[in-house]
Amino acid sequence: MNFHDLFANFPALTITGLEQGAIYALVALGYTLVYGVLRLINFAHSEVFMVGTFTALWTWEALGYDQNSPAPAFGPLILAILAGLAVAMLASAATAVTVELVAYRPLRRRNAPPLAFLITAIGASFVLSESFGIGTARAPFGMPVLIPSETVFTVFGAAVTNLQLLILGVTLIMMIGLDQFVNRSRLGRGIRAVAQDADTAALMGVNKNRVILLVFVLGGLMAGVAALLWNVRYGYTKFNVGFLIGLKAFSAAVLGGIGNLRGALLGGLLLGVVENYAAGLFGGDWKDFTGFVLLIVLLMFRPTGLLGESLGRARA
Repeated sequence: MNFHDLFANFPALTITGLEQGAIYALVALGYTLVYGVLRLINFAHSEVFMVGTFTALWTWEALGYDQNSPAPAFGPLILAILAGLAVAMLASAATAVTVELVAYRPLRRRNAPPLAFLITAIGASFVLSESFGIGTARAPFGMPVLIPSETVFTVFGAAVTNLQLLILGVTLIMMIGLDQFVNRSRLGRGIRAVAQDADTAALMGVNKNRVILLVFVLGGLMAGVAALLWNVRYGYTKFNVGFLIGLKAFSAAVLGGIGNLRGALLGGLLLGVVENYAAGLFGGDWKDFTGFVLLIVLLMFRPTGLLGESLGRARA
């Protein structure tokens, strides 16, 4: 254990951990939304994220950018980012909706047991991943460097870059927007009603299938935003890029209290920070290991997660 490195790099590890955790949190929102309404763990959500990374890349390539392109000027940069964001969000949302309509809805119509949903979710995940694996020859793809990393200011000697501020800022904006939408809008009230009691909500005139479709759309949109931020920050994608991110995002959702939107954010940020502290203390090989150990230990003492409030009981 290297306590010297941990304390010497503590500010930098914290900042980097928050940055990584923000991406986990955005993906975790999709898991927690679907679970809050359907009590279903949508393992295909990791591939919804993966689709977003590829479609953003293809959008940039269509605009003429590749790995060797110089960083664009401000105007073209904004256009490229907004185009990539829009396409990634739409593609991820469309993928999520397709999974719901093709894989899950037929099972609900037949009152299938929970195990059937679980197996179908895993199967849908593999179908999407392997489809892209075959189509891309399982090769990694690099991204154009649209936003070079530059230090904006320092905190206790640790550099804070423009990319880190972008990721944290966008994550907070999306989280606040989603939270306000669910808690204050008419459609959000429908989501909470179905999450709390689907049969009673149906008697009150709430269309359950429409609400479920909306939940998948929202989760897909959040995954699309996370995909673009991943591309900008880490600069690559692959057919299985969503696998580990999906596991960590699901862990973040459980850590914060699955079914709780604010818990997903808290769990994601906490997981990212703890992983980085573990890397500083034990070495990079222990990073992933420590995150999952944290989840197991926490659930031993608090099975409902840190916040533990279900989506159906959320209040404005």
